[in-house]
Amino acid sequence: MTGPKTVETPHKPARILGPEYRVATIGIVLVITLVAFEGMSVVVAMPTAARELHALDLYGISLSAFLIASLFANVVAGLWADRRGYPLPFLAGVLLFVLGMGLAGSAQSAGMFLVARAVQGLGAGPSVVALYVMIARVYPMELRSKVFAAVSAAWVVPAMVGPAVAGFVSEQWGWRYVFFGIIPLVVPALAMLVPALRMPSASQGERSDGPRSRPLAMTLAATATAGGAGVLLHGVDQVHLHPASGVPESVAGLAFLLYGLYRLLPPGALRFSRGLPTTVLMRGFYSAAFFGVNSYIPLALVDVKGFDASYAGVALTTGALGWSAGSYLQSRRDGEAYRRIRLGAACVTVAILVCVLCVLPGVTGWIAVPAWIVAGFGMGFGMTTVSVTALKQSPVNEQGANSAALSVADMLGSAVTVGIGGALLNVFGHGPDQIATAFVVISFLMAAVGLSATLLAGRTR
Repeated sequence: MTGPKTVETPHKPARILGPEYRVATIGIVLVITLVAFEGMSVVVAMPTAARELHALDLYGISLSAFLIASLFANVVAGLWADRRGYPLPFLAGVLLFVLGMGLAGSAQSAGMFLVARAVQGLGAGPSVVALYVMIARVYPMELRSKVFAAVSAAWVVPAMVGPAVAGFVSEQWGWRYVFFGIIPLVVPALAMLVPALRMPSASQGERSDGPRSRPLAMTLAATATAGGAGVLLHGVDQVHLHPASGVPESVAGLAFLLYGLYRLLPPGALRFSRGLPTTVLMRGFYSAAFFGVNSYIPLALVDVKGFDASYAGVALTTGALGWSAGSYLQSRRDGEAYRRIRLGAACVTVAILVCVLCVLPGVTGWIAVPAWIVAGFGMGFGMTTVSVTALKQSPVNEQGANSAALSVADMLGSAVTVGIGGALLNVFGHGPDQIATAFVVISFLMAAVGLSATLLAGRTR
């Protein structure tokens, strides 16, 4: 006689909406939805805001100010998250983000609007980094790609309604209400995420004693990077007017920028060393190429093709939908990550080249819609893979620093190319034909960036 055999309970694989992760997942998706509404809406409202504030010459800088401030805040928040956890930087970021939205909606001058955009960036940076660290700490490895897919899917509703609503609000009530209208969305999102912020981490590591864990050194590096980017973009914008001062200013800004990046990014990043260093830089290449064009599509369609603001936002809508589809598909595929990164970069590059046609005479502006579906798909397919791969390549005690590095590369890539695009816009002029010419030049430059990402993808292994 043998004893009764123990009945084995069937193993149920963890799910992002299972009981133990449901609250965290819903909270993260709600917050990303809020950020998505801001991102999709503000770009559509910017042409109207720039005209009313007589600041079309600051179009690119207004977008870059948000990104440069986010870059600085990302680093501080990453250090904070590694040392003290992610809840406090997240909450501080949300409060600053709301304050910036209120200031932007109340702005009476171009200068005040720039300050408001910077405050928004100081809030968005900690929020994003804290969520990245939360994903790395709360979810097991096998669920992270699915969480990032859910994060990308959170853009779907804002992508479908955000640009159209922003365009309608701008046309009917004014661009200020685009900013004011986002503020109430914070309350339900924050209420849902508070319980998730109290969840214990699934993994914890010892604090890192490396150079990227030293608060003073990293804060100085972040200051040099953000300040250098700002000085560089201002200098580039002034070169065509005052070359004697603009060129030295650009060189000085670039020097500070490289000094800061050398300390903020993983060792070997500026040399494109294999593995994590190049993986992190891929995030910057993707953002630089995509957002360097994405930010100017509404302006080109409104001023060159005569679209209403709501119609101009349709291209951004389709891009975000393609992004969600690409992110979902990458979460369902296996295989080597570098191949997915390469394919995504190639899709973005080809889409940018097709989008050039939307400002040419005799070609409908609606060609931007299918082009930007492909671009969005490439971003979702490749950029999400970059995020998952970077976390996989990171030691637990450096997840905050490397999450911040990802966001630094992301924000810096966008800030520099959007700022350079604004400088080119000022060089060519603000008439319809001049804007069309500037858009073509910007697009070819961004296509070159996308091609570089395609060629370098193999070094992420």
